[in-house]
Amino acid sequence: SQCKNSGLICGFIRNLSSEKEAESKYFEKQTQLYSKEIQLKQKNSETKEIMNALVKNQSMVMGILDASFHSLFVIDENCIIQMVNKKSCEDFGWTKEEFLGENINMIMPPDVAANHDQYMKNYLSTGVKKMIGTQREVTARRKDGSTFPCVLGLSETRNFGLYCGFIRDLTAEKKAASEMRAKTNELVRNESIVLGILNASSNALFVIDESCIIQMVNSKSCEVFGWTEEEFLGKNINMIMPANVAVHHDEYMKNYLNTGIKKMIGTQREVTACRKDGSSFPCLLDLSEAKGSGLICGFIRDLTNQKASEAALIENNRSLEENQNVMSGILDAAFHALFVINDKCIIQMVNEKACEVFGWKKEEFIGRNVNMIMPPEIAAHHDQYMKQYIETGVKKMMGTQREVTAQRKDGTTFPCSLGISEPGQSGLFCGFIRDLTQEKARESEIIAKQVAAEKLS
Repeated sequence: SQCKNSGLICGFIRNLSSEKEAESKYFEKQTQLYSKEIQLKQKNSETKEIMNALVKNQSMVMGILDASFHSLFVIDENCIIQMVNKKSCEDFGWTKEEFLGENINMIMPPDVAANHDQYMKNYLSTGVKKMIGTQREVTARRKDGSTFPCVLGLSETRNFGLYCGFIRDLTAEKKAASEMRAKTNELVRNESIVLGILNASSNALFVIDESCIIQMVNSKSCEVFGWTEEEFLGKNINMIMPANVAVHHDEYMKNYLNTGIKKMIGTQREVTACRKDGSSFPCLLDLSEAKGSGLICGFIRDLTNQKASEAALIENNRSLEENQNVMSGILDAAFHALFVINDKCIIQMVNEKACEVFGWKKEEFIGRNVNMIMPPEIAAHHDQYMKQYIETGVKKMMGTQREVTAQRKDGTTFPCSLGISEPGQSGLFCGFIRDLTQEKARESEIIAKQVAAEKLS
């Protein structure tokens, strides 16, 4: 500066070294602070990203856990519940808020709950795992006090001191298993009943598959054919067939499977079968297909006795027919008309003489009421006579002979002698009718001659 009126100039010098050094340190510190601020902002940004990712991942994990079909419980070393999923709330009836912070023994029956904390202490003290890392069937308790069977799977999250338990409710499975057992028992019972019925059948049964292999037989099959059940099962059904049929049987089955054309299935046919001893016998084969099973059932009825009975019956009928022909011949050779009627007065049999005397054919007589050969005044009451005899047993005409009037087909009448008898307990009645026309004519002639002689004398 200039000193007034002195002509002198004054200069003051201040050492700025320390200030500059301080200023330099200040700016350096500010720069460091700014750099740290930038780094902190970057870290905060990264932290936010990490936190966002963690939140996102946690939401994703919880979403996955909530979508689980099984209940989840996460507890700490004090057995306090830290996390549950939606299925836990659904299965047990508590809300998440009611679960969190509570002891896990709240979902256990009292007898188990009382000891659970001690089990955890024992594990933490010894490190011996009894339940952890395993699955075990246990009983759980709901909020309403009801219990249910479940499978518990426990695992340990390392370094976090947490334990995860997944619980799968077995109620539906147990119910299904119980129903299945009941159905199985019912099926076994029904099978036993069916097998009992089949074994009680009077016909042999064979069940074969599409390869013609025997899958089932009944007791009658063993009895009829001579093989045991063990000898039958697993063998080809052609073992019971004659050789000429057996060689083609598998081909018959293949043709049916290829074409679907049924020739024997659904029908009954008489065939020949072979026993274990080589003998053969006639039988009736009834085949049917068990729908959807690929099995074919065959019932075989031995016709041996039936054929013998039929042959005996044919022979007996032939003998009876011969005897009937002989008897008819004898009756037809009789001199008197014969009528056989039942208790309804319906004609069952007549002989040739009846046709000759009355003018009707045998076919016209059979099945008609016997009152057809009576005059109207007698015919009107005849059925009542028979009814009274059947009800009272009082015989008026039975076992006697009486002279009556009969009527021919042409409406003419004639005198006749009627003899009626009842053969045993057959319910039939036999009547022999002897035409008295000629006898009456001779009697009239004799009487006329006697009267003429008396006049002459």
